[in-house]
Amino acid sequence: MLIFITVCQHSFKMGKIYKIVFMFLGIFTLGFMIYKLGFKEIVGDIEKTGVWFLPIIGSWLFIYIFNALAFRQIIQEPTLPQSDLPFLTVLRLTITGFAINYVTPFVALGGEPYRILELKKSVGIHKATSSVLLYGMMHVFSHVIFWLLSILLIIAVIELDNIMLIGCIVAFTLGVLIVIWFLKVYKRGFTVSAFNFLQKVPFLKKHAINFVNKKSESLEEIDSQIQILYSKRKSRFFLALFYEVLARIVTCAEIYFTAIAINLDMSITDALIISSASSLFANIIFFFPMQLGVREGGLALALKSVGLPAEAGIFIGIIMRIREIVWIAIGFIWMRLARKSVVKPQDVF
Repeated sequence: MLIFITVCQHSFKMGKIYKIVFMFLGIFTLGFMIYKLGFKEIVGDIEKTGVWFLPIIGSWLFIYIFNALAFRQIIQEPTLPQSDLPFLTVLRLTITGFAINYVTPFVALGGEPYRILELKKSVGIHKATSSVLLYGMMHVFSHVIFWLLSILLIIAVIELDNIMLIGCIVAFTLGVLIVIWFLKVYKRGFTVSAFNFLQKVPFLKKHAINFVNKKSESLEEIDSQIQILYSKRKSRFFLALFYEVLARIVTCAEIYFTAIAINLDMSITDALIISSASSLFANIIFFFPMQLGVREGGLALALKSVGLPAEAGIFIGIIMRIREIVWIAIGFIWMRLARKSVVKPQDVF
């Protein structure tokens, strides 16, 4: 959290430099991924998927639309007319933010400062920061809900031995505890308490104290926005959560379409389980850009768990990487083409 807000703070001071750095980072990453996969191999794999390549790519447009609908629910505030942003603006911030996150080394947070940087032109820095933070929390929260639903689905449709059943029960219990923790955070906020805790951590103590002394009002404002979303705007909270969970469910489409393309006998239920399992594995190894070298392993294990050939996970993983390359390119092109807002910031951090 300290790292996130500190990065945001410096990003506001170096707005143009920040955009240029991530533009070049995006171009470099695209080139590196194409080089690693091999241009001929990419073309060959696209040819193997045939006409199904378009639905594979297109399914993520629907995912991003649901993400943007959730983000817009969080941004909009009846008492703040300027927060009623056009849907295409929110969709652009959604796609470009995720594109930056794909290419950001380690914790994949590069897209958040960019979104705040863009949003603050219309709604001010406090609202922009709280909206992006709340959306990030909602994005993670929806993952937990999706994993809980998937565990129930696994228990219902897959024959599990005692060890696997116990593992599912333990995972489900941990997930429920995480959900309870999230709800407490939404009720009470967490930035102030988080920094109070960081002030007791030896290596972070000095930085945390300095930050709190300078930004205590900003932290309290962000906490207030977190509490308001859950306590006074509950319909928007649950609608945003619904859109995010729906987006998670739709992610199984690219796996299902790829399976059809290679004549793999996979049901939609199988695709949901594989999508959930591979997503969980990828998020555990969150510090690798684009989960280099680990996604295929997660897909192979997930395929094996539903009785499908594990080696198909390699091809599905490659197609997913190609899809990522396409959407990273779309995100950075849209970022480049986006017109500068004429609305000046209403606040300073």
